[in-house]
Amino acid sequence: MRRQQVRLVVLLGAISIIGIITVQAYFLYEAWNTREKQLNQSLVIALNTVASKITHLNQTLPVHSSPVRQLTSNYFVVDVNSEIDADVLEHYLKGEFERLNIKIDYEYAIYDCYTDRMVYGDYISGTETTEPEKSNFNLPKYKGYLYYFGIHFPTMRNTIAGEMTVFFFFTIILIFLVFFFVYAMFVILQQKRFSELQKDFINNMTHEFKTPISSINISADIISQNGIVNDPERLQTYGKIIKNETQRLNLLVERVLQIARFEKGGIQLKKEWIDLNQLIGTVAENFSTSVKPESRLIIETGPEAGRIQADVVHLTNIFHNLIDNAVKYAGERPEICIRTRKEQNKVLIIISDNGPGISPKYRKKVFRKFFRVPSGNIHNVKGFGLGLFYVRNICRAHKWKIHVENGNNSGAAFIIMIPCK
Repeated sequence: MRRQQVRLVVLLGAISIIGIITVQAYFLYEAWNTREKQLNQSLVIALNTVASKITHLNQTLPVHSSPVRQLTSNYFVVDVNSEIDADVLEHYLKGEFERLNIKIDYEYAIYDCYTDRMVYGDYISGTETTEPEKSNFNLPKYKGYLYYFGIHFPTMRNTIAGEMTVFFFFTIILIFLVFFFVYAMFVILQQKRFSELQKDFINNMTHEFKTPISSINISADIISQNGIVNDPERLQTYGKIIKNETQRLNLLVERVLQIARFEKGGIQLKKEWIDLNQLIGTVAENFSTSVKPESRLIIETGPEAGRIQADVVHLTNIFHNLIDNAVKYAGERPEICIRTRKEQNKVLIIISDNGPGISPKYRKKVFRKFFRVPSGNIHNVKGFGLGLFYVRNICRAHKWKIHVENGNNSGAAFIIMIPCK
């Protein structure tokens, strides 16, 4: 699948997800409002009937055509135009709520016009599971009526939510499906990227192996000639070529096998106390024999860096990988600098070069397996994209930290932070 097609699929998927979530949220919102309106209408009908019964009992005429006034979402006042007996009011409320099958908790208070205050009545549970108790809600007065009672429904939202359990259940399922779809898209894109990296890795590996195999093949053909035994110097030269290219092949294979061992069984370290500066000196001695002659290595070790605990073989490989990486990208005249110093409770190893550096958007990605910094249509840098992945895993196994940043003048600087013990 082409990159444009993948982007189109991702875009359409994102639009679909947003649309589905929006529709579901709107549907849930409308369902909540509808149920709330239905409950309010039932409550108004019940309270109107209660008011009508009380006025009929007291033989008074109603002042308002609609004596029920809703002050808040869960608080109502009801005008009865006569004195109210609490027992009679509670009896009528229970009877009407039961008749209309309204199972909701409520508490009521009766307005006393002589004392100008709301006299609390009682808290009545609409279900058997709820224990009656007085809520913290103070039933407010209403100036528009003289004889009235107030009724508060503290569990109205919980009641509506309980009746909409099925809606919430299907909403949760929908959210789960959306997250599953997003995760699936993420995995597919990740696998596609990984597949592209593996393809690049195979292409690079084929190219890397092809060069030494060709050199070995040519040298073997020359050695197979009849008159070569009479020219021992030439024979020795091509014998060295075969040996060097074989060692190079062995190194490439070993690098791939190291990564496979990491992923299969982790990294087994053999830690010992070593002199860091002395090890860097040994690496510097081997530098001239392993890179092109125009390369230059600068060593600036601080005596305070001292001894550290590490696996000598793996730490040496870290230096060789970082130096090899610097030489590849530093240009025609590579200049690599290795510095050590101690800062507070840690030792710093800084390996920098004079190359073009690494763009900030690639600095975290360079430690991924198979990743190589894009160079456009120019493919003059060989490699598998495994060197820095190996370096990061060795640092993690040692519980060290590594990151890359710009060098002092130019190029990239890899900084390893080793905690002091």
